[in-house]
Amino acid sequence: MLGFHARVLQKPLLLLNLANHIRSLHRSPFSQVYSLRSFSTTNVMADSERKPEIDGAEKNERLGDSEKTLSIEDLEKKKKKEEKAREKELKRQKALEKAAKLQAQQASIPLKRNDKKTVKRGGNEENPEEFVDPETPFGEKKQMSHQMAKQYSPSAVEKSWYAWWEKSGFFVADAKSSKPPFVIVLPPPNVTGALHIGHALTAAVEDTIIRWRRMSGYNTLWVPGVDHAGIATQVVVEKKIMRESKLTRHDIGREKFVSEVWNWKNKYGGTILQQLRRLGASLDWSRECFTMDEKRSKAVTEAFVRLYKEGLIYRDLRLVNWDCVLRTAISDIEVDYVEIKERTPLKVPGYEKPVEFGVLTSFAYPLEGELGEIVVATTRVETMLGDTAIAIHPDDPRYSHLHGKFAIHPFNGRKLPIVCDAILVDPKFGTGAVKITPAHDPNDFEVGKRHNLEFINIFTDDGKINSNGGSEFVGLPRFKAREAVTEALQKKGFYRGAKNNEMRLGVCSRTNDVVEPLIKPQWYVSCNSLGRQALDAVMDEENRRIEIIPKQYSADWRRWLENIRDWCISRQLWWGHRIPAWYVSLEDDELKEVGAYNDHWVVARNEEEAQEEASRLYNGRKFHLSQDPDVLDTWFSSGLFPLSVLGWPDDTEDLKTFYPTSVLETGHDILFFWVARMVIQGMKLGGDVPFRKVYLHPMIRDAHGRKMSKSLGNVIDPLEVINGISLDGLHKRLEEGNLDQKELVVAKEGQTKDFPNGISECGADALRFALIAYTAQSDRINLDILRVVGYRQWCNKLWNAVRFAMSRLGDDYVPPTNVKPNVLPFSCQWILSVLNKAISKTVASLESYEFSDASSTVYSWWQYQLCDVFIEAIKPFVAGNDPKFDSARSLARDTLWLCLDNGLRLLHPFMPFVTEELWQRLPSSKDSARIESIMICEYPSAVECWTNERVEYEMDLIDSVVKSLRSLANERRERRPAFVLCRSDAVAEIISSHQLEITTLANLSSLKVISENDAAPVGCAVSVVNENVSVYLELQGTLSPEAELEKIRKKTDEIRKQHEKLTKMMNASGYKEKVPSHIHQENVAKLAALMQEVLSLEEAGQHIEAQAASNQQD
Repeated sequence: MLGFHARVLQKPLLLLNLANHIRSLHRSPFSQVYSLRSFSTTNVMADSERKPEIDGAEKNERLGDSEKTLSIEDLEKKKKKEEKAREKELKRQKALEKAAKLQAQQASIPLKRNDKKTVKRGGNEENPEEFVDPETPFGEKKQMSHQMAKQYSPSAVEKSWYAWWEKSGFFVADAKSSKPPFVIVLPPPNVTGALHIGHALTAAVEDTIIRWRRMSGYNTLWVPGVDHAGIATQVVVEKKIMRESKLTRHDIGREKFVSEVWNWKNKYGGTILQQLRRLGASLDWSRECFTMDEKRSKAVTEAFVRLYKEGLIYRDLRLVNWDCVLRTAISDIEVDYVEIKERTPLKVPGYEKPVEFGVLTSFAYPLEGELGEIVVATTRVETMLGDTAIAIHPDDPRYSHLHGKFAIHPFNGRKLPIVCDAILVDPKFGTGAVKITPAHDPNDFEVGKRHNLEFINIFTDDGKINSNGGSEFVGLPRFKAREAVTEALQKKGFYRGAKNNEMRLGVCSRTNDVVEPLIKPQWYVSCNSLGRQALDAVMDEENRRIEIIPKQYSADWRRWLENIRDWCISRQLWWGHRIPAWYVSLEDDELKEVGAYNDHWVVARNEEEAQEEASRLYNGRKFHLSQDPDVLDTWFSSGLFPLSVLGWPDDTEDLKTFYPTSVLETGHDILFFWVARMVIQGMKLGGDVPFRKVYLHPMIRDAHGRKMSKSLGNVIDPLEVINGISLDGLHKRLEEGNLDQKELVVAKEGQTKDFPNGISECGADALRFALIAYTAQSDRINLDILRVVGYRQWCNKLWNAVRFAMSRLGDDYVPPTNVKPNVLPFSCQWILSVLNKAISKTVASLESYEFSDASSTVYSWWQYQLCDVFIEAIKPFVAGNDPKFDSARSLARDTLWLCLDNGLRLLHPFMPFVTEELWQRLPSSKDSARIESIMICEYPSAVECWTNERVEYEMDLIDSVVKSLRSLANERRERRPAFVLCRSDAVAEIISSHQLEITTLANLSSLKVISENDAAPVGCAVSVVNENVSVYLELQGTLSPEAELEKIRKKTDEIRKQHEKLTKMMNASGYKEKVPSHIHQENVAKLAALMQEVLSLEEAGQHIEAQAASNQQD
């Protein structure tokens, strides 16, 4: 009920506020409204945990968050703290500078000689070098300092371990192992990419899963790979060539350009895989692959050939999203949409002046036979050059006389049929007449097919008007043609005006070019039957083969696959997998242009096979073969990844052992573009679904919920969080980018606001843990770096807990082979029981992919149970040499070691580096050989005999008593006498038998158990713990009767409201019929308990009033 106050007074107030904030995110399993109590094992630990103060405004926010967990007795004091916080806000800048300096000092402590001389064993001075890790040769097991450093340093702890793990082969899976396989394929990052925060989230989640499964006895395989990223890579290299040589790819030719891309890839590609090592990702690097390496290229070709021969790949002339800068079709995922409300000028690549969008232009077509005119409207007036019809609604009476008639094109005289189309035309919208350009609009394309219209393409590949557009406009860029066409319509008298128009404008995410719908011959995958199979794999409840987590994304899966269209898989690029199709040009063909005849294509694995196929088809005729210059969509090769990384199409041992894989983990934004296509290709080519589960992680935003953008300056580089970076360093990164001057100013302002003192060094462990903890936010993560900083400070807590334990275990300590819980001291029995629950809940949460719950459970056990309670409770046993505690001392040490060993193994999948380092320092049993690494140890499992519900119940009661007493003590340091009033014999027995624990944890000088028959203690503050227990703490001379009575009054009001609410619910109509009897009995008991608390509070108030009256008489 009542909150603990921090006892380590040396800690800055602001650190405690930050800790309270973190605790509010990870509530204690047995504490509902208690504030954080600091772990204070020794003065050394308290000294070592001093932290720089954080931003005063941030501090106020933390105070506001943590206030929800404070007791009523603390509110007055908390208000005073807030006032102090406001005063400190005036000195914020100075505090920030001091924080940066102190942070730098902390990071360098292991390397710095301490001027303060501390006495060690035998009265000798400390040797600073004993606290510094010796240099470890690369790949060798880390050599650690003789003494643990006094503070946790991420850079020092995370050094050397990874190289040793990798060299030792701990990551490598064995296809011949008898262990059950567990397989994850890393979503292949782009070869152009550097590590971004989304990659860090992917790595954190997947490595947590893999490390847990590895420790749980599975033959784990986590396959790393890199995607060739067709468009992205080509754009990067094209810019490089233009920057260095002032040449385009067309200037140097395809062969040389592709050679340049390979050179770039070999020099810079794969950087991200090295960065993943810094995060601790335990990938099987022996199986590393690249989507364009020889084996993967073989798989891509084989897939295309097989699907073509089964009639599932075909070539057709259709509309595509065309990028005029790249001169290629692009996928839907590469199209961003800009919402335009009204006439808006936008910058378009290749145009000096901004181009206006959001304008609806009206013009008239003259009708044949002097029937007048018909007015149409469009936002793309230049496309009228390719119009081939005008559509009206068949039931529109305004145009009934025009059925079967024609309009005349004003620039070329082309006759445009008036067609009736009830599907497209809404007679209530605009004029009720719609211009039809089948070659340049998706809706018009369908109208063209329905009415067998002519398809006229008016654009070249680079977005200029071609000869079909007429001699007056040929060669004009499309948006200059827009102006020219408007002017020409005005001259001819057909222009009817323009007005603002709300619209969505498609823009290429790679080039910012406005996407142009363009009709092009392309290769397609027929998705009707394949999509139905993929849909059923998720949605068929009787035979579900794939589970999507979180479940809400199953609805998106259904929506996408029920409306799936055939998949355009060709791209007009030079970098990528060349389409394995050859055009057969026959000597006697009338049309000589490549691709002129759609039935002249042959598909084969290589040119030799294509030659044989063409010879068979055109036996005795002369022909020439030309391979299709296009490449395949990158999603086609990445869709094969679960198969190709395991050796498909060859029947490899890896494929037999590891396919299907176990789980796919990725972002929900590519559920269709990648996940669905992997399922389609895996089921068709691999004979089974590619994975059994799909876990979709949230998208990461900044702390304010904004999408991360370079122009906003809010992009977070994981390595900068791990290593730390100054504000100047953040600014420099921006300056090295491609932002224009205005964007640069805005971005710098954003960085200065969000990171006024840069980003503190947090380490990989803290970043990973924060990202895992954030996964509870199911669709997006608002990432606050201060939360990561909080977990970095929590690593210091772990460090000091083990450091304290090591000092109490001693150099000669030998761990037990087993322990018997029934002979252990009470606190030892309790910590093992709650450890058992933490283990069970963590494993259950991991199995159900509730990663935030798993991390919260581990955190809570370490923070609130091991550090806050257990280590404090055993101090009487382990801190001295009192003979009466000899037996308890030995058992407490054994329990402490057991907790640290299990706790570190429990935490390892989330924080691999610090847990390895701390575990390696733990003493090991002499009876068996020590396991090399924590990562290949067994993951903790519940031990049945450890569970003890009675002990947990008693500790919950003790904990409530202690919290109430500490709240009464406020921040007074001196030990004081206390009394516990018990209103039942059973409770009195529990309290009496655990006086040592209560006295220790509440920092009391004495404790006496009293009953209702005893006189109330004089000179004491009182607090009601529950209906059975009240506590009194002697505060002679410091007690304010008025303040105490006010607290009791507020508490009484609160409980009365709870009582009234519960009573109202129980008196509601239908309550007795709807509520099970056992719930009703529980509610009746709650009512009685609440009333007892009210009576106890009234009694406490009467006691204080009587005491105050007595003092006045004296």
